[in-house]
Amino acid sequence: MTQKPWQGRFDKPTRQEVEEYTESLSFDKRLYKYDIKGSIAHCRMMAECGIISHDEASEIVTALGEIQREIERGEFVFEPFYEDIHMAIEHRLIQKVGDIGGKLHTARSRNDQVCLDMRMYLKDAIIEVRINLIRVMEALANLAEENVEVVLPGFTHLQHAQPVSLGHHLMAYCEMFRRDEERFRDCYKRVDVLPLGSAALAGTTFPIDMEWTAKYLGFSKITRNSMDAVSDRDFLVEFLAASAIIAMHVSRLSEELIIWSSPEFSFVEISDAFCTGSSIMPQKKNPDVAELMRGKTGRIYGNLISLLTVLKGLPLTYNRDLQEDKEPVFDTVDTIVRTLQLLALMLPEVKFNEERMESALESGYTLATELADYLVSKGVPFRKAHHSVGQIVKYCIDSNKKLTDCSLEELKQFSKCFEEDVFEVLDYRKAVERRKSIGGTSFLRVREAIEEIRQHLSMLKEELGSKS
Repeated sequence: MTQKPWQGRFDKPTRQEVEEYTESLSFDKRLYKYDIKGSIAHCRMMAECGIISHDEASEIVTALGEIQREIERGEFVFEPFYEDIHMAIEHRLIQKVGDIGGKLHTARSRNDQVCLDMRMYLKDAIIEVRINLIRVMEALANLAEENVEVVLPGFTHLQHAQPVSLGHHLMAYCEMFRRDEERFRDCYKRVDVLPLGSAALAGTTFPIDMEWTAKYLGFSKITRNSMDAVSDRDFLVEFLAASAIIAMHVSRLSEELIIWSSPEFSFVEISDAFCTGSSIMPQKKNPDVAELMRGKTGRIYGNLISLLTVLKGLPLTYNRDLQEDKEPVFDTVDTIVRTLQLLALMLPEVKFNEERMESALESGYTLATELADYLVSKGVPFRKAHHSVGQIVKYCIDSNKKLTDCSLEELKQFSKCFEEDVFEVLDYRKAVERRKSIGGTSFLRVREAIEEIRQHLSMLKEELGSKS
């Protein structure tokens, strides 16, 4: 029977139940490209340093390339006996080239090997997430540009507050996703650290060249402490935390689309391509995609908490608990990438009901602040102006009137400072247009924000194009 690489110290074989419980090959086999790439780099480095011969290195590298092609053609047999992708590939390598293949593991351990694989995998995943965030922001900017001059009630406490530009509302989400992209860009710096050469925990006695390996694999930094290198999963936690914040932002946007598509709001119509029907009620059109985006947020939160819980009690250095780092990360990568891809496809097919939004402005006294600001412009202290307008709103509610229905004589009952020019402020579009403070909702400011984000996204695409 084939022995495991570590079998020498053991008298009894591993029970099958233990093998089934401890194997990670069923899920870490997705790391095969990174494991082979890292092994090729390690092999070439050892040849450069005289640890193995160039002929041996050439034979190993050729065989590793053949193994990668076997995996990609579906010919490779993933046997759980070999525990993980690292041992499975090493076993196949030894099958192909004999004892020379056994030299590949010189000056390294599975401990630094798996850290290397996860870092290389995550570097690619971060770039993919950033690319999809850019697509979402582009979709939002396009929608915002189409709807700059559509006015709707802005909300606080889910109550009508003040009139705002729909473009401004959409650009608020653009700002959220922009922060997300910045977080991932920053996270990348801490992922981009080479651990290979740390070996099991103490480094190696062989004359390796970690700078050579880092340059070959495209790492900008090298770990400073071998014990930290093999036990560190902070970079994964940071990725999961940044993903959880993205998911929260997607969930907030989804929630608004769900609420706004209800008959009570009727602000939006989500394309049929992103909705489903009911098995019993023929009239139903359910915003299921948005609901699942909202729902999967909890799953991503759970992955973050899962890894934090694994790590919280671990002594230095490597412990087998760390095998539990992969599934939460893989699941989060898959979920967040698919979610962003779908969101970028769904947003362009959202149609806004402009008339319904503007008619909703009439029902919530959203121009009350305009009246208060008007009184302030006439020299009334804001708190006094606030009180007077509050009384006007109560009068309108009791009289079943809109603010715009009030005559000058009615307004003067609450403040003698009202004059004929007050009616100039009782206009929703003008109310929006007057808010020209930086970051405000005026049409001018919204167009400036859209132009600025387009320039920013163009710069990001150029940067990412050079990395991919």
